[in-house]
Formats: sequence, structure tokens, C-alpha cells
Amino acid sequence: MKQFKYLLILGCALTLGFTSCDDYLNVNNATDTPSNASSAVKNRLPWIQKFYTYSAGVTNFRTASTAGVYYSSNGNVNTCSTTWNFAAGLTTTPYQTFFIETGPNLSEMYETAKKEGAYHYMALANIYHALGFMEMLDLYGEIPYTNALNPAAVNPSYDGGETIFNGIIAKLDEAIELLGKTQNTTATPLKDGDMINGGNAAKWTKFCYGLKARYLLKLSKKADMFKPDEILACLAKGPQSVDDNTVMPCYNKTNDVTDYLFQDPVMTNGNWDYVAYGTTQRISKFYYDMLTNMRGAAMEDPRFTKIVPASMSNIQLDKNGNVTDYTWLRSQPVDSHGECARLQAGGARSITAPTWAASDVTLTYDIADAEKQTAFVTAMQKIHKVNVDGRKVTVTYNKGAVYVNNNNYILAGDTAYVTLRSNSKLTGNQSRDETDLYWYFSNASMAQNVVGSTGSFQTRPVSDFELFTYHEACFIQAEVLFRKGDKAGALAAYKAGIKAHIDYMQKKLTAWQGEGYKNPDMLPMDDAKIAAYMASDAVCQNAAELTMRDIMLQKYVAMGCSIENWNDMRRFNYSAGNIGNFGVVYPGFDRSVMFTGNDKLKGTSKTDPKYWPRRWRLPATLELTYNEKNATIANKHAVDTDIWSYPVWWDCATNAEYEGYLK
Repeated sequence: MKQFKYLLILGCALTLGFTSCDDYLNVNNATDTPSNASSAVKNRLPWIQKFYTYSAGVTNFRTASTAGVYYSSNGNVNTCSTTWNFAAGLTTTPYQTFFIETGPNLSEMYETAKKEGAYHYMALANIYHALGFMEMLDLYGEIPYTNALNPAAVNPSYDGGETIFNGIIAKLDEAIELLGKTQNTTATPLKDGDMINGGNAAKWTKFCYGLKARYLLKLSKKADMFKPDEILACLAKGPQSVDDNTVMPCYNKTNDVTDYLFQDPVMTNGNWDYVAYGTTQRISKFYYDMLTNMRGAAMEDPRFTKIVPASMSNIQLDKNGNVTDYTWLRSQPVDSHGECARLQAGGARSITAPTWAASDVTLTYDIADAEKQTAFVTAMQKIHKVNVDGRKVTVTYNKGAVYVNNNNYILAGDTAYVTLRSNSKLTGNQSRDETDLYWYFSNASMAQNVVGSTGSFQTRPVSDFELFTYHEACFIQAEVLFRKGDKAGALAAYKAGIKAHIDYMQKKLTAWQGEGYKNPDMLPMDDAKIAAYMASDAVCQNAAELTMRDIMLQKYVAMGCSIENWNDMRRFNYSAGNIGNFGVVYPGFDRSVMFTGNDKLKGTSKTDPKYWPRRWRLPATLELTYNEKNATIANKHAVDTDIWSYPVWWDCATNAEYEGYLK
């Protein structure tokens, strides 16, 4: 392992470029040549908070893609969203960003805070230790832990999952204790460095209990370690309302600067950095169907139009080329786990972003199959001028049309798949107002205000980055009560979780409206539609009919872009239906027909653990280059191609099962 030492010099230099946003990260009062030793706790904490979301953002995106939330045509990410022939390049960024940007600051902030009696900063160091190392455990299984942040350990030894897990829980327990202490009178107030909860120690304490409940839930396969009552006790001390949510506010500002490692805007959302920075991501059919047909009710979720993006369509122009009318086209989903007809026709990565015709455009398609040609011509003639000459089909896209600039006819219908992209001031919308987060098809379409995507709730530059929320707490409670046989209590918690998520979204949408955003997908939901949905068959209304599937699918919708959806899928063995008597919890989820990962996932049936993605391979350019010996001591299969299918510690029912995978 390369030992990284992040001295905050670049980070402190960056803060000098900020003015208010209001004072986002503008907390550095060091000299022009700050050193590691002189860095104050109030200067370290905001950068720890920011850069953790960078590591967590890429993790959320790539694991959510594996769990069926997103489709990506990006080369590396398509291997986790569609083919499950996982690319080695997928695994580096979360590890790199945590161990370079966040991890090395934790011990030093803790020790500096300890010297001044700043107990709350010590607690926050522990909290981010827990968040970061649990992410590493969830992804890689075995990692350097005990000596990972020891500067003297150039090639630190690896620890097993149980050691890492227990260490994390101990850190949370100490954080709770530290948050309960009164800081020394001369200690730096937590509010001076805390960008998230404004120094509210009580709110951070609730966060710790919620996080502990999340982590203890991971042990649900372990009969000897799973303690439902302990989880419920944590929840009783955790978030009790939407106001208790711990989320990081994010901004789209003219005076933003870029990260020194990846040159991405610093004030923006970590999920946006990966999901919606480019045009290659779309909503998947698996996720989409839950928003339109939960429980087979054919009821549109009020959250649907806030999560699934739209683009302008049927654009009408006057004689001067100005837009006079248009309709919003809500995106269709990409089927990447069902029949996958579109992907089978064009290839796993073939979904293509459209553009806008600033003048008339003519494209000619060569279609050899007569039946396919007839279908194509029939569809195109409804809206465009078409000429057929043998195998050649020529389509004229009039000025103002949205089209795919490619002669492959299979791609022509990709205008239906709206990208999740959302622009920031530094990534395409430099000339626009700070409240304009639309993605535009082109500079020409921007000039005419023709929108290519409205974006999605969790993945805009200004979306909150969710760390732990009341709705997650409700769904954890619902699952635990259901396991205990308390269906009435589980039903109440399940419904509270749905409503809590809707309320959280509504609160944010209302705030955006008040801040002057005009994007219709950023405005509040209709209260009547919310009430109708909550009373509909899309939501279970009877305790006797409630299933674990009901609970987990609504949790899936609410969590969205989160590693927790992948963690939950692993706990329930995806759609194997072999956990307790819960049946199939994620129906319809399976390997795609585009699956090519036979050397990564060698299991041959759903009930075989190695049929499914269970972890990530260690980064080849980091651990497997510089610390392979220690990696293979901990797990002899660490360098094997099929390590992706080996369960991590908490994903095993017993230690014997886990150790069997290591040998």
C-alpha cells in the first residue's frame, strides 16, 4: 500500500478562493504556508466532510447501478450496471479518495482536538472514521484497518471483516460519549467547522444512533449476532422526524473552485459528480417500474416526476427560429435487467444522447431487414419527412427537432431515454444564472432555452447529500419489527417511512421554489396526489398483507442513489428467495441477458452466493501493486478474477462460512 499523507496545503489554498456561500469551506485562518501541525480542527473538519462525500458519491453511484437503479453507457460503469463483467478500473476511486483526502486527516484532527479538549471534533473524527471504513468494508471485505492510518506502516497488514466491524462500532460508541461531554471553555466550538449540522451535538448524537442501527442491521444473516432489540433501542435515540435528517447542503456558485485531485467543483453534490456530470446515465426500468406500478397498482408515485427526468419535445418555432411551444417528454427507462430488447439490438453500451437541430438535418439509414424498415418508416413518418429508396431510408429532421446524430437507425429512438445530466456553473452553464441547472442539447439549444434534461432529485449539483435520514430509520424499524412478528408495528413504520421520504423531498422542493428555481421538476409535489398515493393499493394498507418485499421496495425507492440498496440486496440474496420465509424480496431482478461476467460470477443458480456480485476487487493500481502480499495473507483469493462473488464478513451467516471463502 502506498502511504499517503494529505497535509491540507492544497485544501487550505483552495479555501482562499471562496467567498460566502455562503462561506462554504471558507474557514481557514492559517498563514499563507499552512502546515499539517498548524492546521486547526475547524479547518480540517469541513474538508473531511466534503471529501467523504466524494468517495461516498462514486460508491453510491456504482453500487446503485449494480442494484438496478441506473443504467450507464459509460465503459467501466456499464460493466456494473448491465453486463456484470466488472472492469478493474471501477474499484480505484472510492479507495483513493478516502485514503488520500479523508482518512489521513482523521487521526490528526482527533489528536489535535484532544489536546484542546474539543470533544465534539474528536467525535466527528470518529464518525467519519466509521463512515469511511464501513464503506471500505462493504466494498472490499478485507482492508488495512488497525494500522491503515499509521504513518509508519508503509505496507500495513490487513484485517478481517469482524475486526473492522467491531472497531467501527467502538468508534461510534465513543463518539456518542464524546458528544455528550461539555467542551473545554477554550476549545473550538463545533459550529465553527461543521458544515452539516451547524455544530448541533444533539443532532449528531441522533445521527450516531441511526448509523449504529444501520450497521447492526447488516448482521441480519447472523443468528448468533443479530440483535433486533438493540437496533430498536438505537432507533429510539436516533432521528425522530425529517428535521433530524443529517444531510450536507450543496451549492451551484459562480465563485466555486475545483478539487485538486479530479478538478470537479467543490461546492456541489458528491452523487452529482458521478451520476449526472455527463450524459451517459439513465434511469433503469427496474427502478422506474417501482415508481409507476408498485404492488401492481398501476399508480404513479408523486415522486416520479421529481426522480425521472424530462426533456423538451415537440418544439415549435416561429419564422425567426424562436421557440413558441413545446411539451415535456418524461424519460422512458432503459431495460437492462429484463428482456433488454433495445440493448440486444444495439449493444450493452449503445444508448446515445440526442442533440438539437439548429437547422434542417438529413440523415440516411441503411436498413436491410424489410420488417424492421417498415416499422422504422411507420414510426418516423408520424413526425418527420421520410423518403425510402430500396434499403436506404432518408429522414429530414426539421429545424428545432431533437434527434440522434448517427446513421444507425437503432439509435434513432434514443431520444426517449433522457439523460440524468444536470449542469453547474463550472460544467456547461457558465453563462446561465446560478438557478439554471438544466442540461441543454447544445450551445444552440441553450441559446433558445431548449432543455435536454431537467435532472433528478438526488443528483443535481444543489441536491442535499444524504448521510442518514428519518425515512431510513423508519424502514429499518419496519424490517426489524417484521422480523420480530410485529406486523402492526411494521406496517406503521413502513407507512411512516414512505411519508417521511415524501415529506423530506417536499421540504427540499419547497426550499428550491423559494430560492427562485423555475425547473418544474424542482417545484413541490401536488398534496392531493400525495394523499391519493398514500391511500392507494401501491401502499400496503393492511398489516396481515404486509410483506418484507413491500418494506424493502419502498426503502429502495427512498434510498435511490445509495450503497444501502446494494447492501440490502446482498442481505436478502437478491431475488433468490432463500432468506427466512420472506420469499422473493426483489422480484424480477436477475442477471441481464447482456451478462458477460462468467469469469467474475461463477455461480450457476440464484441460490448459489457466487451467482451474485458480493464485493469489489481491491484496486489493482494501489493495493494489488504495492501491498499484494498482505492482501493475499488476509484472503488468498484477493487477486483472483472471481473475487467479486466472494461474500464479505457481514454477508455470511457464520464465521466458519466467511473463513471458508478466505482459504
